[in-house]
Amino acid sequence: MKEFLKETKSPLIFPRPVGLITLHSDSGDNIITLSWIGTVCSSPPIVAIGIRKNRFSYSMIKKSGEFVINIPGKNLVRESDFCGTRSGRDVDKFEKTWLTKEKAKMVSAVLIKECPINLECKLIEAIDLGSHTLFLGEVVGTHIDEKIMSDGKFDDEKFNPLVYLSPHYFTVRKIEGEYGFTARE
Repeated sequence: MKEFLKETKSPLIFPRPVGLITLHSDSGDNIITLSWIGTVCSSPPIVAIGIRKNRFSYSMIKKSGEFVINIPGKNLVRESDFCGTRSGRDVDKFEKTWLTKEKAKMVSAVLIKECPINLECKLIEAIDLGSHTLFLGEVVGTHIDEKIMSDGKFDDEKFNPLVYLSPHYFTVRKIEGEYGFTARE
């Protein structure tokens, strides 16, 4: 029997993707690690990120109206954790992690070269939900490293992205099925 936790309500949806979100403002560039990110629409392509109001990145996204979601692989677990446990008010995360800035094509926020996937986003709406604000961004540019492509398309078997299942970082690689396999039975 499952236990009902009336006093402990929590959004237990796992695993959550890890994203290194880059932002730009007059104060410079910043990185915040988030696992509260996701796809919410395919046409137009819209993604969502949730940020607490007290975070340094919150004011940056509100002012600039732009951000980049950089998707790290397992080789960036240390950098991902560092950027999620330090504030951009106190430390230059690019300097401390040695991550490389790359110029974006459509937004002022930079890409992270070491991340094989980068999604340039323009803010279309911010919704105050309580402890977090949901920022909806339209993807206006997508960058994919050739190393994780086959025949000009993204190849999920060549990329092992980080995911988060509190309090641990994981990678997901064991394939249990593929979309539509039941329709072919």
